[in-house]
Amino acid sequence: MNKAWWKEAVVYQIYPRSFMDSNGDGIGDLNGITEKLEYLKELGIDVIWLSPVYQSPNDDNGYDISDYQAIMEEFGTMEDYDRMLARAHELGIKIMMDLVVNHTSDEHAWFVESRKSVDNPYRDFYIWRKGKDGKEPNNWGSCFSGSAWKYDPQTDMYFLHLFSKKQPDLNWDNPKVRDQVFEMMNWWCEKGIDGFRMDVISLISKPEGLPDGIPGETGYADSGCANGPHVHEYLKEMNRKVLSHYDLITVGEAAGVTLEEAKKYANADGSELNMVFQFEHTGGGPEADNHYGKWDSHKMPLPVWKKILSRWQTGLEGKAWNSLFLSNHDQPRSVSWFGNDSEQYREISAKMLGTCLHMMQGTPYVYQGEELGMCNAYFDQLEDYRDIESLNAYKELTETCGVSHEEMMGYLKRISRDNARTPMQWDDSANAGFTTGTPWIKVNSNYPKVNAKQEVSDPDSVFSYYKKLIRLRHENEIIVYGDYELLAPEDEALFIYTRMLGTQRLMVLCNFTEKEVSIPAEVTEQILADAQLLIGNYSKQKEEMLQAYEARVYAYHL
Repeated sequence: MNKAWWKEAVVYQIYPRSFMDSNGDGIGDLNGITEKLEYLKELGIDVIWLSPVYQSPNDDNGYDISDYQAIMEEFGTMEDYDRMLARAHELGIKIMMDLVVNHTSDEHAWFVESRKSVDNPYRDFYIWRKGKDGKEPNNWGSCFSGSAWKYDPQTDMYFLHLFSKKQPDLNWDNPKVRDQVFEMMNWWCEKGIDGFRMDVISLISKPEGLPDGIPGETGYADSGCANGPHVHEYLKEMNRKVLSHYDLITVGEAAGVTLEEAKKYANADGSELNMVFQFEHTGGGPEADNHYGKWDSHKMPLPVWKKILSRWQTGLEGKAWNSLFLSNHDQPRSVSWFGNDSEQYREISAKMLGTCLHMMQGTPYVYQGEELGMCNAYFDQLEDYRDIESLNAYKELTETCGVSHEEMMGYLKRISRDNARTPMQWDDSANAGFTTGTPWIKVNSNYPKVNAKQEVSDPDSVFSYYKKLIRLRHENEIIVYGDYELLAPEDEALFIYTRMLGTQRLMVLCNFTEKEVSIPAEVTEQILADAQLLIGNYSKQKEEMLQAYEARVYAYHL
């Protein structure tokens, strides 16, 4: 058993713009985070993953960086950052920075130089190509709609941007780019940070020759950049020159990653990263069948979802490490997508989802507000949305694909990234206690009932339940290191699995429906008479039935 502190840790993601505003300008900031660190200590988490706080023009909410070694003015100063880092460390909380190095902002000094002339020393820091037949160099589409190429008249050439037009892709094939990135990473490590979450890191190596892809619904094609030809070579170099010199937690966001690729990224020999984020279970896997990409995706049938999660649990066992998550800044709220956010079932299903996830093997990630059971905002007006991906998709799908306004608003309500970006709900005062000013995005209207102040003092709240889940992981090695086995794989209502470590056993039972469901006989036979109920989200259990959205975990010995 290869033990490591980051395997035993629980990570909490902060989206700084929406976490806590300390100065009344309506935007969360670093001093706001420092103010709330005791709350996170109370919850019991070990690591904060901090979404980007670097200098940025904010075209994509900080994921377009203009200076990697400066702090966004709206968030504060480097002194504020240092104070936050020091206070977190005093409380025993580590800080993991968001590393965004597939692309920069077009306002980064490197790109400002790069676009000046074809022989500028920084020209080859980015991917420039001549047009083809009076059009773009190839048919690749941007992840944020439209072509992945932008024409620049200054040199009569196009630059590649897999995301926004203001996010030109770096040319990782240029060793000078890699050296600059590694130098910057070492600078942050010397500052005392504890790790990196690496944004779209699976896209950094582009296919040789940048060939056309197969066009999709809009005429644009998938770039085929995921898991490119040199990605592992470049990450091994990063590991040699930076990561291996410090005791870090590292996770790569790896859209399009396969199980076999993940074994390379997160291999047990530690030559690349600790773990990856894969997205098959959030709706983007090979089992999904979506006409308009993510927008018209629907919940997968439970047997399919179980199959995906179980494939990653057993496929990486002993070879690599899983990251466990249901929500983040790019996903809708987990209780709205995987559970039931109605008044009747919101709390009980939030606890069930937490149980299902936190009892698996891997490092769990809690997204801000998930521990309160925060849910989708369901904005009625297009003007309430701020997310560039959502607004671009609305324009493209209504103008070129014939999707109606009503249909598109339905998609946004269910799956827009802004659902996760509404302000953290601290209390029942104006703006949920997030700001004394006007919040940059509307607060979810349910904040008078769903807020941290009410939940921290309530022993039956979602917060108190998450606190217990986190404590159990810290106290029980089997939850971290035990082997996993799925039971009743075809059951359409229940997710049941076991964890095994030596003679210890855990039996995890979760009902994903609002109906009472019988526990299969072959499962009840396995739960021994002396089994102890480790945690459950109902105060009273029914012997052979699981109630609506019920979760139970039994511990016993063979």
